Amino acid sequence: MMTTLAAGLATSSVTRGRMRADGASLAVLFALSLLLVPARLVLRGLPLSLTPADILSLLAGMSWVCATFTTTLGAAKGRTPVRTALFVYMTAMLATYGVASYGFLPADELKLADHALVLVMAGVGLALAVCDGVRGADRLDLVLKTVVVGGALISIIAAFQFVIDLDLTRYLVLPGLRYASEGGIVEARDSLRRVAATTGHPIEFGVLCSMLLPLAAHYGFQARERGEPALRWWLCTALIGMGLMFSVSRSAVLGVVVVSVILFSGWPGRRRVRALIVAAVFLALMKVLVPGLLGTIYGLFANFGTDNSVLYRTHDYAVAASEIAKHPWLGRGVGTWYAPKYQVFDNQYILTTVETGLIGVTAFAGVLLTGAYSGLRARYLSRDPGRRDLGLTLAACLIVPLVGSATFDLLSFATVTGVSFLLIGAAGSLLRMAVEERHGPEPPARPGEAPSGSSADHDA
Repeated sequence: MMTTLAAGLATSSVTRGRMRADGASLAVLFALSLLLVPARLVLRGLPLSLTPADILSLLAGMSWVCATFTTTLGAAKGRTPVRTALFVYMTAMLATYGVASYGFLPADELKLADHALVLVMAGVGLALAVCDGVRGADRLDLVLKTVVVGGALISIIAAFQFVIDLDLTRYLVLPGLRYASEGGIVEARDSLRRVAATTGHPIEFGVLCSMLLPLAAHYGFQARERGEPALRWWLCTALIGMGLMFSVSRSAVLGVVVVSVILFSGWPGRRRVRALIVAAVFLALMKVLVPGLLGTIYGLFANFGTDNSVLYRTHDYAVAASEIAKHPWLGRGVGTWYAPKYQVFDNQYILTTVETGLIGVTAFAGVLLTGAYSGLRARYLSRDPGRRDLGLTLAACLIVPLVGSATFDLLSFATVTGVSFLLIGAAGSLLRMAVEERHGPEPPARPGEAPSGSSADHDA
């Protein structure tokens, strides 16, 4: 089933005639390398630790720069909320880097600041390439479907890690790569294994699954409404939900709760009922197949006040406040606060404020909020039911890293960071399409669908 699905994605990018590579092509390659290549593997022979996905995102950014100087490569032009937010974020990161490097920085911190700035440029470049280079609903769907399939595949890897303690990532080491860090990607919690699949940590994997779960469900619902084969997408949804459970992560559960609130606010009543029934059946199966798993996850919240991991996240506030007071506006330098030299902050907002100041943390939160806003704005402007539903879905996905940043240092983990920037660009691309659609003829209703101006459309 998964092989057939992957083949379908590959062939869907080829239409009648010959299609040249575009922003979607780079985004697909980026998504596959980000998700399927273990996060701890980096390229050999480089002064900085860069993954294949980092190189592809930098290439996407360079392609975007080149495309902005031409009118023949098909890249969109003009200002959008996502482009503006990314410009502000990049400017803030350059400012804090400039201030920090202008003064004295120890050699180790300066090297880390260089590395962090390169990663920021990679993320921003990828988001811009997707925002302006992915033109058309089919191309955007190709990118997002690739992300969903990649999430399902690494959930299978997580299942092997969780159920039989078999780490398949050992067989994914490609020539020319090396391990940037040692250490396992399987941890223990209450006699259960916590797994990370190809990501860097179980918390990261859980948050990633909570971001991808609504996307998988979106394509399942859309396929059903269009009369297309939907089983493949429901299989992806089940696999990603299974991976989320196997991460045994409090942050992942919080992400799912936030996603559910947003989606339920915009879904029609029948879809809400179906979703609740499916969720109940899924949890019942997990309780039978993996005894003790639901009890462990429940205990994460029942013992919230006495949990050591929670207490550890709050004991460092005094240290953070003292450091922030020294550099309140632009921080001490992006990437310069690291363990074991300094106190670990399991909170991205605190870490970002220490490193980039109040300006930097505002810009960081603003990028994610702008992506979510763009999704909701596209939902409002679009007259196509599928795009309206995708706008709501992307908004829900992008709220997850906003919440997750309060529970762990999200930007320290490459996979969830890369997917976040890709989805920000996707929301910008969807908004561009919605604006263009608003000024064009109304699309015809699909068979079995009500016209866009009917009460059924407002209920959706």
